[in-house]
Amino acid sequence: MTTKNIFADILDRVRDASAAVAPGLDQSRVTVEPPRDPSNGDIATNVAMVLAKEAGKKPRELAEPIAEKLRADTLIAKVDVAGPGFINLSLKADAWIAALRGALGLGTENYGRSDVGGGTTINVEYVSANPTGPMHVGHCRGAVFGDALANLLAFAGSKVSREYYINDAGAQVDVLARSAYLRYREALGENIGAIPEGLYPGDYLKPVGVVLAAQYKDALTKEPEAAWLPIVRAKAIEMMMAAVRADLDALNIRHDVFYSERSLIEGNADCVAETIDWLRAHGYVYEGRLPPPKGAPAEDWEDREQTLFRSTDFGDDIDRPLKKSDGSYTYFASDIAYHFVL
Repeated sequence: MTTKNIFADILDRVRDASAAVAPGLDQSRVTVEPPRDPSNGDIATNVAMVLAKEAGKKPRELAEPIAEKLRADTLIAKVDVAGPGFINLSLKADAWIAALRGALGLGTENYGRSDVGGGTTINVEYVSANPTGPMHVGHCRGAVFGDALANLLAFAGSKVSREYYINDAGAQVDVLARSAYLRYREALGENIGAIPEGLYPGDYLKPVGVVLAAQYKDALTKEPEAAWLPIVRAKAIEMMMAAVRADLDALNIRHDVFYSERSLIEGNADCVAETIDWLRAHGYVYEGRLPPPKGAPAEDWEDREQTLFRSTDFGDDIDRPLKKSDGSYTYFASDIAYHFVL
């Protein structure tokens, strides 16, 4: 037994045996796994089931000579052909002892590591909580799951990039800014009363108001919303993301990339508009109307002509809007631009 994972080692031996019986077959679908019933042995393989058609034989007819080859293997104690052609293997004690020695030799940092990923670059985007408030337990679950997946992919030989996509564009961050602006006025000593419906009422925005008050004094109160909104929005997003990063750090989770959705529409070019124009030029975008959503009340739906992506050409049930009624982009439009640009 080598220092590789015991299942990977047995898989190689199964493939060698089947190649000796029926050479030249595609073995990419051959697998080994623990049998559902432990009484059937240590490892079961589908080799005869997936190769029979290409070999021009019945599964059980192919399984018998493969099983005979495996019986000659020095690490396999017993081989049985079951049902329509599954092969069950029982390993000798030496196999498990060698696996343990291999694990001890490589240590916890390297045992089980493989190059199956072949250095393929994989981007894992996870957590990506909207920067409108603190993380909650659902975000924590996504953080742990995403980080574990990234670790497994890296351990299996892939080149992994861990990404947090910051949803810092659109209406929700403007609501955040207006909510933080109230806390700014409160920090200046104003009685703001109850937080109006539709804004974020949480006390977590009070520190944002305090920082804004210390930095700008009452200057922002003398400016129209168009002037103060981007200032307050930027500070609120900055402080919310700092809190998110601190929570992730407490979980020992760190991302390689924090990608800003707003970067798609700010700066020298509007990447979302450019993407829509490209899609329109290639026949994937048009102006049209959508039927009302099934089961939705009439007041929740607006019958209007809008910019639509032909997602039904790709198996979707309806075409998808790219712009809202106020002219701003939908999440879907930004997501398309993100993938198009990168």
